[in-house]
Amino acid sequence: MLYHSTRNKALAVSSAEAIAQGIAADGGLFVPESIPELTAADFEALKGLSYAERAARLFKLYLTDFTDEELRECTKNAYESGSFETANVQEIATLADGSMLLELWHGPTCAFKDMALQILPHFLTRSIKKTGTDKEVVILTATSGDTGKAALAGFKDVPGTKIMVFYPEDGVSSMQKRQMQTQEGENVCVCAVKGNFDDCQNGVKAIFTDPDMQKALDDNGMQFSSANSINWGRLVPQIVYYVSAYVTMLEKGILKAGDRFCVTVPTGNFGNILAAWYAKQMGVPIHHLVCASNINNVLTDFINTGVYDRSRDFHATVSPSMDILISSNLERLLYHMTGENDAQIREWFTALKTDGKYAIPTELKNRIQAEFSGSFYDDAKTKAMIGKVFSENGYLSDTHTAVGICAARDYQAAAGAEYPMLIASTANPYKFGAAVLEAIGGKADGADEYETLDLLRAKSGMEIPQALAELKTKAVRFSDVVAQDAMPAYVKERLGIQ
Repeated sequence: MLYHSTRNKALAVSSAEAIAQGIAADGGLFVPESIPELTAADFEALKGLSYAERAARLFKLYLTDFTDEELRECTKNAYESGSFETANVQEIATLADGSMLLELWHGPTCAFKDMALQILPHFLTRSIKKTGTDKEVVILTATSGDTGKAALAGFKDVPGTKIMVFYPEDGVSSMQKRQMQTQEGENVCVCAVKGNFDDCQNGVKAIFTDPDMQKALDDNGMQFSSANSINWGRLVPQIVYYVSAYVTMLEKGILKAGDRFCVTVPTGNFGNILAAWYAKQMGVPIHHLVCASNINNVLTDFINTGVYDRSRDFHATVSPSMDILISSNLERLLYHMTGENDAQIREWFTALKTDGKYAIPTELKNRIQAEFSGSFYDDAKTKAMIGKVFSENGYLSDTHTAVGICAARDYQAAAGAEYPMLIASTANPYKFGAAVLEAIGGKADGADEYETLDLLRAKSGMEIPQALAELKTKAVRFSDVVAQDAMPAYVKERLGIQ
């Protein structure tokens, strides 16, 4: 299986090269030359297997330059080493209205990013060896909250790597910030950026594609890679959890073979919902995909109008991981749906960079609308849904999952609930304790983040994850703050290069 850049389909690299590079030199994203198809017999063969065993079989379809033994070793290290609190890795819960939540937050950092970032270091270190280089890999990552901590945890003290994470100074929850600032490891670095997530992401992309920076790294025996979902090695594990969820629903008798269902995903960078779309192309019988956004509703507007316009007010919300105005992974979807028209992709994304927007033709918009719906919700509606779900059956959801539940219920009401609904649940509610506590009728009254967790536990009866509770005694290691235009100099300084 070869991989092409969305902005130059003539470029062809192996899966190991795609993972090692993270992003193409032209700024495009790597995509597979074809999407593997699964048959009913393939799904049947996945029944009864552990999550790690399923993952190894599915990875084999995309990462063809990895051996079966390598893939099984990677999945065993990621999913069977005790880092996940449940043996199933992911769980499916049922709400009072019959919709299902795919809980993806049982990993070490209590967020869905663990599903991919526990295995990416294993993919990356092997990919580097396969490409025949002995360079030190510098993982450069922008985060809106969850990716940062999950990447730091995954790459902590991994030989031959350094990891640098940039996050918006006031754009993450206090618990997310605490998770990153206290990160242990000799090869890690964390820095806040004055601005929002898009400022962080744009800064990182600029550094990746700066020839002078590339030369400086090369002269010092280093190379960049990414832990964001722009890296195919981050995205392919997300495809796996949607395929696995379908097989689990077959095992549990929730669905029969071939039965359709819908999927709702709260998303900002479009990677999580794109993974579900890839699963659909592989043969998972997903009827429709619901893209749930907070008031930073650039994706909702795009799906409804065909115009992507990032020139709008940016809002800091109680669901900060979706506070994004530039959704990078949309580029991959458009590449596939335009028939791999790399020239058109270059035109649109050049326009996005220079003019702040682009518009797709009506025919393409209609095809996207046939597969996707988009809706958005403000903080008041998000908190109201957390309270409603908790009162219905005692289920406590985080602020991002609640946005998804809002979107799922509105879609089902409009569509007549013809098919079962699976909602991606992306984080443990304790990561956003103050907002969740308020949503279920509690009051923090000036309590710090740890006192807030105790109040939420008393109010909800849900146990605090140990990974969050133990942060209270950890020392803050990282408190640097820089402007976006100072990011390149900061990277050079921390790496000790000129």
